[in-house]
Amino acid sequence: MTLRDILYLSIRNLREAKLRAALTTMGVIVGVAVIVTMVSFGLGLQRNTIARFKELDLFNEITVFGKSISNLMEAEMDRRARGPGNPERNRPAAVTEKTPERPLDDAAITEISAIPGVAAVEPNISFNVYVRINGKAQNAFVGGALVPNPSSRFKNFSAGSMISSPDADEAVVDEAFLKNFGIDKPSDAIGQKLELLAPPERKKNADEDETPNFFGVPLEGDSGEGAASDALVARTFRIAGVLGGELNGVGRRFRGIMPAYNIYISVKSARQWTDEHRSEQAEVALELARQSGVISKDEVIGYPSAVVRVNDPVVLTDVRNKINNMGFSSFSIVDQLEQLRTIFLIINSALGLLGGISLLVASFGIANTMIMSILERTREIGIMKAIGAEDLEIKLIFFVEAGVIGLTGGMVGALLAWGIDAVANRLAYRFILQPQGASYVDFFALPAYLWLGAILFALLVSVLAALYPAARAARIDPVKALRHD
Repeated sequence: MTLRDILYLSIRNLREAKLRAALTTMGVIVGVAVIVTMVSFGLGLQRNTIARFKELDLFNEITVFGKSISNLMEAEMDRRARGPGNPERNRPAAVTEKTPERPLDDAAITEISAIPGVAAVEPNISFNVYVRINGKAQNAFVGGALVPNPSSRFKNFSAGSMISSPDADEAVVDEAFLKNFGIDKPSDAIGQKLELLAPPERKKNADEDETPNFFGVPLEGDSGEGAASDALVARTFRIAGVLGGELNGVGRRFRGIMPAYNIYISVKSARQWTDEHRSEQAEVALELARQSGVISKDEVIGYPSAVVRVNDPVVLTDVRNKINNMGFSSFSIVDQLEQLRTIFLIINSALGLLGGISLLVASFGIANTMIMSILERTREIGIMKAIGAEDLEIKLIFFVEAGVIGLTGGMVGALLAWGIDAVANRLAYRFILQPQGASYVDFFALPAYLWLGAILFALLVSVLAALYPAARAARIDPVKALRHD
């Protein structure tokens, strides 16, 4: 018996039981459609999440942490908390095992910049200060920006451009923040004066009381060379650019790993300001660190952190390992991405398992169809065996029948899943996204390997479901089969 004869007999048998074969195929169609739809939703969720990370420019950046006063003090306090009699006193605490060994100063920044694959190193330096624009003053978050800056954080300007040079007294301002100063058009802000305000340093006369009143403010009528003037100490910048774009829920922008600020000045200017106007808390922390011996009096603490941008995400891991070997600690969004992929793998597996249950139910229908076919064709099977058909050929007939059901059901089920995904996307956009003013989002991902895998899986399940019926048909005694009515 040739393969053509086996295929002909299988198709003929399915045609003779059209209703039963159609219902069995329908079970496979539903099973495949459920699997593909559920898994494609999980894949779509994963794709949209990772795409969002890419839009935020997170895969080219590493956050590097250097030795700072805060982590040194935490390590020292943890060591002292163990007590002098505790044998674990001198063992490094869990926090110190990850504590950076080197300060992230300018020399370290230069050393990291020389690592192959590093495009730029941007120190993270920021402060909170009152600013005055257009005659109005308000509290603002100011951050230092690398000039020139390779990050996508400074690509979307509503007006103007980036700071021209590290030494320029120029600033970039957030568009939404400008509205607090009565400036609605970004172009109107370009060239305006921006002042950073700080309390003036007050000098006292020799005969002046140390504390004129409760608040330390000169009493009314006091006069002298050291009396506080009405003018605030200020550094003036020219607004060179206005950042536009999408804002997050709290009105601040986040691009890449670096946090967003209301105002950006050059890193050099920001470092000068923080050195000249260190807060009281920072002064206290620095003095405590020196008194406790955590740092020496002459030791300089550098930047708390910096963002390292690489040329290609492929070299990110290698660059990070080199940075860690230099005595710094680091963080990359890739760490979270691996965990995210693991979570999505679990989600997709769970969705596929739920869909697979329906296909398992369909396999019972296939087995039932094959067994009923055996009962109806017992005499025919006996005749084929009597004229020389082998057991393998009898089995192949049933395997081909089951394979046709599985293949047909798989292909139609994959097409049905594609249609369900398309309709669901349109309905979600029409009734959920569009009323909120959001753009169209494809919630489902249907890669070729998914629907091809689903079709092959349906074919495999169908053939497995025919194992018992095929074996039972091959064991039929031709003598008894010929006597069967």
